[in-house]
Amino acid sequence: MKFSVDKHEKYVVLKLNEAKLNSIMSPQLKSELILINTEGQRNIILDLSAVKYSDSSGLSSLLVGHRLCKNADGSFIIVGANGNIERLITISQLENIFTIVPTVNEAIDLIFMEEIEKELRRETK
Repeated sequence: MKFSVDKHEKYVVLKLNEAKLNSIMSPQLKSELILINTEGQRNIILDLSAVKYSDSSGLSSLLVGHRLCKNADGSFIIVGANGNIERLITISQLENIFTIVPTVNEAIDLIFMEEIEKELRRETK
């Protein structure tokens, strides 16, 4: 599986450089998401802009990423999802589960906004 990882203090951008996210790629993506999470990262941005097709196995790996980040009180944000992937998410009735934004910059802004909100909530308790 071809991918790149761009680590930052508050988040990690994982860019998939494959045309298909299927049963062959899904276990590798799950492993990478688990590795990133166990390294202490709770905010993951998954860039799917190069991915043209995904099946239910790929969707399963996205759910793993979402669960890992949620359990760590973080955010899992999908960017660059094309129409095929968005339709698969909608058909699976997961559009209310995933956070999907068009660009990495918007995802970064969203993470920083959520981190500020969490910090404010901690201070008011």
